[in-house]
Amino acid sequence: MSGPHAGSVASPFRQPKAVFAVAFACVVSFMGIGLVDPILPAISHELHASPSEVTLLFTSYLVVTAVAMLITNWVSSRLGAKKTLIAGLILIVVFSALAGASPSINGIIGFRAGWGVGNALFIATSLAVIVASASGGFAGAIVLYETALGVGIAVGPLLGGTLGEISWRGPFYGVAALMAIALIATIVLVEPIPKPARATSLSAPLRALKHRGLLTMSLTALCYNWGFFTVLGYTPFPMELSPIKLGLVFTGWGIMVAIFAVFGAPWLQARLGIAKTMYANLAAFAVVVLVIAIWTTDRAVLIPAVIISGIFIGVNNTITTQAVMTVSPVEKPVASAAYGFVRFIGGGLAPYAAGRMVLAVNIHFPFYIGVGAILLGIAILATANRLLNQAERVQAEQVAAATAPADAVTVDAAPA
Repeated sequence: MSGPHAGSVASPFRQPKAVFAVAFACVVSFMGIGLVDPILPAISHELHASPSEVTLLFTSYLVVTAVAMLITNWVSSRLGAKKTLIAGLILIVVFSALAGASPSINGIIGFRAGWGVGNALFIATSLAVIVASASGGFAGAIVLYETALGVGIAVGPLLGGTLGEISWRGPFYGVAALMAIALIATIVLVEPIPKPARATSLSAPLRALKHRGLLTMSLTALCYNWGFFTVLGYTPFPMELSPIKLGLVFTGWGIMVAIFAVFGAPWLQARLGIAKTMYANLAAFAVVVLVIAIWTTDRAVLIPAVIISGIFIGVNNTITTQAVMTVSPVEKPVASAAYGFVRFIGGGLAPYAAGRMVLAVNIHFPFYIGVGAILLGIAILATANRLLNQAERVQAEQVAAATAPADAVTVDAAPA
């Protein structure tokens, strides 16, 4: 990848059309995470399902996404990145439409699982395509990817709430239509990317987790995602709001995710470094989840706390993704798949576990468990200080190389 002109760093938002086509598809894909939030109570009411059954819409989607991450590199190294993207998009279009047409909660849960397979193929491959095709270097590609994630998470609840006012089926059909547009854009604009010289084995992501840095960061992300998806998956129930009002709440949350993923995380990292930023961010997130745990039934506290939590989610997404990609000694697509597998397991199990805990104990208990999970993540992260410092050093060298004059001597980055 060619560097920017001397003395400047290319903007992550000046990209080829193909990159924006994939980024748009990423936006729609990430809408699927927050899309169902505003309609969870409506689905529960219309289909006579308990909250714990409805939270399986998250669990089936994310757990299947996690497991399917293990096959994404095996598929893409044989089909090629573009064909894998197209296959993932087709699956999302088909299964989101089927979920909208389903007459039962079990049908929607099953179709969300199929949606998760397409999501895994798309997410793991899209990051690799953006990194390979984007101008502005690796860090710029990550910022663009996290921007797409943030916009998708912000717009998803608003779309879900708006269409959910008409019918709970509307958001599913909406995603199907938008993903069909993204599918056409990908077919037309994205050039085929050469297949790797060597096909990836099915066991590659699991073998990659033998590397201590990747495993440590992934387990930290699993714990963090447990807290994250407990908030995302269960707070709509105690809020007791209409779909559109729930959509506005989670749109506010998603805007915080987007702003702090794109602007807040780089600003904090430049001043505090990777390690201090991650520790402070996780600790602050634990405090906010503790506030949610104590005042779960007080909407005047719950709603602002949920919106504010987006700040810490945005910072964590960007900092952790960059750190994982930097410390991993394996190819970036394999690292992405291994990391996605572990972290989405936590995100998938948390909402369903929250529903069962509410039935067994009370509505506050799952959020206290979420606080404990985040604190456990901090403890796991503390075992990897040397690796975090190494990641920070490598990233600093990459930035220095990108901003150095063209005739300056290039310093090779330290191996990850």
